[in-house]
Amino acid sequence: MPIPLFNSIASWLLKKRYHQIELFLKYPLDVQDEVLRQLMDFSQDTMIGKQYGFKDLPKYEEFCNRVPLVSYEDVAPLIERTRKGEQNLFWPTTIKWFAKSSGTTNAKSKFIPVSNEALEDCHYKSSKDLLCLYLNNNENSQLFTGKSLRLGGSKELYEDNGTFFGDLSAILIDNMPLWAEYSSTPSNKVSLMSEWESKLEAIIEESIQENVTSLAGVPSWMLVLLNQVLEKTGKNHLFEIWENLEVYFHGGVSFTPYRNQYKKLLPRKSFNYYETYNASEGFFGIQDQNNSEDLLLMLDYGIFYEFIPMGPEGDGKAIPLWEVQLGVNYAMVITTNAGLWRYKIGDTVRFTSKNPYRIRITGRTKHHINVFGEELIIENAEEALRQICQTTDSEIMDYTAAPIFMTDKEKGAHEWIIEFRKPPKDVPHFIESLDNALKSLNSDYEAKRYNNITLKMPKVHVARKNLFHDWLKSKNKLGGQHKIPRLSNERNYIEELLQMNVK
Repeated sequence: MPIPLFNSIASWLLKKRYHQIELFLKYPLDVQDEVLRQLMDFSQDTMIGKQYGFKDLPKYEEFCNRVPLVSYEDVAPLIERTRKGEQNLFWPTTIKWFAKSSGTTNAKSKFIPVSNEALEDCHYKSSKDLLCLYLNNNENSQLFTGKSLRLGGSKELYEDNGTFFGDLSAILIDNMPLWAEYSSTPSNKVSLMSEWESKLEAIIEESIQENVTSLAGVPSWMLVLLNQVLEKTGKNHLFEIWENLEVYFHGGVSFTPYRNQYKKLLPRKSFNYYETYNASEGFFGIQDQNNSEDLLLMLDYGIFYEFIPMGPEGDGKAIPLWEVQLGVNYAMVITTNAGLWRYKIGDTVRFTSKNPYRIRITGRTKHHINVFGEELIIENAEEALRQICQTTDSEIMDYTAAPIFMTDKEKGAHEWIIEFRKPPKDVPHFIESLDNALKSLNSDYEAKRYNNITLKMPKVHVARKNLFHDWLKSKNKLGGQHKIPRLSNERNYIEELLQMNVK
């Protein structure tokens, strides 16, 4: 099919979906209520459905009373039974795909069930909706006159007991519809390569020959790829290679620390950045406006949402969408069309709007520092680093932070390891600026730092080149979906990194 005709047909089909999106924008609570009822109705004859009486189609309040909140450890035995071939435990259709979670660098892996319904009605639907919302906001887009450069995980799929597991991106690529494969680069063969460094070279070789109009991937790993593209080609910026490049679809980690570096690679004011919020468990949010940091919560993907207030106001009880308040930090709970029932995903979000429901990701429930009552979350850390990188003319590649625990009469502190692309000229000034920025963003941190009552000045180590790359490589965690744990209440990560941080 000629590319201009493909562009016109694809754009027309995607824009039609916007009328369905308008339905949940107009009736969000009705749509969410219907999602829960459909999930229970569909699953009433499963083991879980019988255990909790889904046949009665209980209303939300009764559903909460019957079904407990769970973490992965709670459901892991049922998932393991399904991985070994037992079906109809928590979802009625056959589940043969399991996304091997790579959201952390923990040695223990999670295997998240991926049903056919989740593939079609959540993951692939969201990909089309992302394009739909982008095209709706950018009428003159020529997105489909070229290809999307995608950067996914670097694991192959492995067969085990008649079921398959691997990175979610590998599962999606393996089941990808023809239209998506036609409009993407690199080839599926290269996308599924397992060795990360060889894969990068292969991606560059294929992609620089293509007319790339969009980018898609995790910001940290995409930055590595794009810098290598410039090194390979000898060009000054990416528009010298891909003149028609118009948008970068990103997600997985906060974009805040990387924004200025991308602007240097993509020095065109008209270039767009669109954020997504997805995980192995499902696809949850899409940026639906140009130049926005808010994500539209997608309510018709077969996922029912609940939220647990964090901090002093939280009592561990989950509330439905219709009870949320703006500005509160919530831990997210999901019930999905892959059989996860009231599952605590581990992410925290904050609502910025209720008409429509828009959110910002604030961090992970386990990735924060609250040893001294300071409640430092990733959103605080990212914004503080963004501010001081501007004032100190520095650029950050990766970082992690952990507490220094109190010993005897010694007060506590926060210890940081930061790998710079462009280091600050005055590191002590950088540390002082970081401390002041955190104080301005977090009143709990400010209170603990007042007159060094509880916390002393942060301790910052400048990482050697490629420290975080080498650390991930030592754990066989290189690749597009693996992330550095930014904040931790424990010192496991930082101790390992300090040992490796030898010039």
